[in-house]
Order: sequence, then structure tokens, then C-alpha cells
Amino acid sequence: MPWNLDSPPHGHESRCQKRCKKSSFAFYQAVRDLLPVWILEEMRTMEVFHWEESGRMSTYSPSEALLYALVHDHQRYGHYLLRQHPQAALAVPSDNFCCCRSSAPHLAMAVRYNRVATLGHLLKCLRRCPDIDRSDYLNRRGCVHVERGKTPLHVACELVRPECLTLLLSHGSSPYITDCEGNTPLDALLLQLGDRRLDPHRVNACLHSLLLFMPQLTFKMKAALRSDVSLWQSLLAPDTFQWLSGCSPPPLFIKAVQSLIAAIAPEKFPEGLDELPIAHLLQLLDLKLTVEDTGPPGCQ
Repeated sequence: MPWNLDSPPHGHESRCQKRCKKSSFAFYQAVRDLLPVWILEEMRTMEVFHWEESGRMSTYSPSEALLYALVHDHQRYGHYLLRQHPQAALAVPSDNFCCCRSSAPHLAMAVRYNRVATLGHLLKCLRRCPDIDRSDYLNRRGCVHVERGKTPLHVACELVRPECLTLLLSHGSSPYITDCEGNTPLDALLLQLGDRRLDPHRVNACLHSLLLFMPQLTFKMKAALRSDVSLWQSLLAPDTFQWLSGCSPPPLFIKAVQSLIAAIAPEKFPEGLDELPIAHLLQLLDLKLTVEDTGPPGCQ
């Protein structure tokens, strides 16, 4: 008589669990060692099982395999899963992999491990899945245990990942979305400014990207900037401080670039930025946001 995997007979459960543990580790190791895609897919669909809390044995889904590919930067396998199983690869994995069923763990995982290339493919795949609400998927708050309820955009700001940040923004992530504490991505980034361990150029690159996608400066810490002027003047370039604190309007050049960016089709990002007639001037904009001025800024 075959076993009932929903409730294995006494004495057999430990044997099943050991077999699952062994095969699960073999698959993890195979992805880590960057084995060819065909071997990994053969293992995933035919040989590898993992043990679920319900007492069932199950094979790895494309969604779960994609998480392994992201962790170990197996780009070929990640791209294969997104190309061959787009809907299933973007689905929420089982409870064994993600305890929060409403999260978007693949985006957050790609940002956390700075897998820029795979993140780009993931975002393009998302556009090809009409059954998935793209806006909802992009702006979901993450697992409360891993991402502490932050969206992928918040994670990009917190970890200072400018390439990931630009990709998320250009594909529709909202710069105004809040995390479970009411902070926008800009708030999360501003909280990193005093950390001397971070590369200031990467911090400013993140700030640059965020501001280009925020025609309206709505964020939680605006009042804090005005209440502690000396601190924030030491952390921000003068013009940027005045702008963020509401003491002056944004420069006309920045408003013009914001309008141009809004006119670029999302599927053409980030390559579309290079096609702008003022692409060479974007470097000057980056400098404008970072270079200190000798004159003290002040709110009128």
C-alpha cells in the first residue's frame, strides 16, 4: 500500500524528512555551484523534494527555485525561469520560504543581494504578466520578519542600491509609498545620510534618482529638516537642503528633466535615459545635488 504523504505512518516520517533534507540540500548546492540549467530543471521537477509543515513532500516551484537563483546569482537559471515560467516564477512561494503571503519576496531579494541584471529581467517579466497587478506587486510591503514591512524601494534606499532604485522607479514603483512606520523611501534614505560607513557618492546617486521621480516632495521628515537646520545643512548640499525643506522651489532644470522622464515609456528604461537630447547634462545635475556651496542656506 502506498504511503499517504498527508499523514505518513509512524516511523516513516523521520525517514521522509531525512530524504527531503538530503535532496533539498543537493538542489541548493547545485544552484550554488552554478550547474547548467538543464540539470537544475531536471532536479527540480523529478528528483528534489522538500518537506512542508503540513507533512507533505513537494517539489520546488519555479518561484522557490528563483529565490535560490537570486541568492547565488545564477543569472542563466533565473532568466530561464522568468522566460519559461513567468507567472509561476513571480508567484508567492510556499510558507516554508516566505511566511508573509502578501509580500513580493523576489524583488526584495534581488535588491538585498544587489542582483541588478536579474532584477531588470524580473521587472520586464512582470510587464508581460497581465494577470498580475503590477502596481500592487511593485509596492507591496515585505515580510515583517525579513524586510520589517518595507517595500523593495525602501530596501533599495536603506541599503543604498542606486542601480536597483532606478530600475524600480522607472518600472513604476511609487516614491510616495510608505512602510509600516509611515516612512517614504526618501525618509529611509535621509536616515542613512549620517552613516559614515556608506559611500557618499552612492547615497547621493540614490537621492538624485528619487528626486527626479518626485515632482511633489511629500515625505515624513520635511518638518525635521526645518527643525534642525544646522544638522541637515551639514549633511545635504545647500540647494538640496533648501529644496527638500520647502524653503525654495526646485530648480527649473530639474523640473524639465522630471517632465522628460515622465514622457519615456517604462519599457524603455533605463536605456531610454541615454537617448534624451540632454543625456550628457544629467552628469551636471548629479554634481549639482552633491557639491557644497560656500554661502550658508537659509529659509526665508
